[in-house]
Amino acid sequence: MTSTRARRSALWIALTAVPAALAACTASDRPTEEARPTPAAAVTAALRTVERATGQAESARVRSTTSMGSALSMKAEGALAWSDGLTGTMKITYTGGTTAETMRRLGTTSMEARYLPDAYYARMGDTFAEKTDGKHWIKYVYDDLKHLAGSAGADLADQMRATAPHTSVKLLLSSADVRKVGEETVRGERTTHYSGTVQGEGAATQTVEIWVDDRNLLVKKVEKGRTATGRLTQTAYYSDYGVKTAVEKPPAGDTADFKELLKMRGGLGGTS
Repeated sequence: MTSTRARRSALWIALTAVPAALAACTASDRPTEEARPTPAAAVTAALRTVERATGQAESARVRSTTSMGSALSMKAEGALAWSDGLTGTMKITYTGGTTAETMRRLGTTSMEARYLPDAYYARMGDTFAEKTDGKHWIKYVYDDLKHLAGSAGADLADQMRATAPHTSVKLLLSSADVRKVGEETVRGERTTHYSGTVQGEGAATQTVEIWVDDRNLLVKKVEKGRTATGRLTQTAYYSDYGVKTAVEKPPAGDTADFKELLKMRGGLGGTS
């Protein structure tokens, strides 16, 4: 009985843990009202050039690692495009923390993630499918997230769509202390390093660092801050700008809608 209840709890925790974990790994491109950018004009001009060049590149391969205190550590690899909404496919592997333990109870510590302009899809394991009428995919419609959880859901939806590399540049442009650190080599490539602090969730301060190549394209990003569960650190590398990406919507018959699953649950406040 206890084992069954634990498995059910793991199922419902996973429903909200998957998008929340990914959103924690991205930074919103909406600066707070308190942020008053006052960096050197040359730095601002350089970052605007980087933002424009990276945005116009439209796609890239991405490889990242993330840790978030005791809650999560994970790695991700794939390709993303952002010319017409965020699209792409990533392989997510949970390597530690309570989220990895939850996923392990569901029979897998890795999943495929697919981004489409209106929704995010996560492919879970067979154990999860046994609890959802054989369906392996969860569909998170961004508009549903906004309606289901109010402002928190809106922030979550926005952050899940804010994973394109030029988003980090936008964030740095909201920093009052952004500066050029210097010239450095990243994976054998000469780059320019910029760093600044920005306002994160609530009152938390977050450090954002980027490395830019001679084509004004972002090649590396590091974000550091603190969360309720401990220190947040993400390192991401970007390469192969302009790579072709093709994303297919998972089969409808193998997809469970997050909103419908929550109805089965009785809402976020239900009991297992």
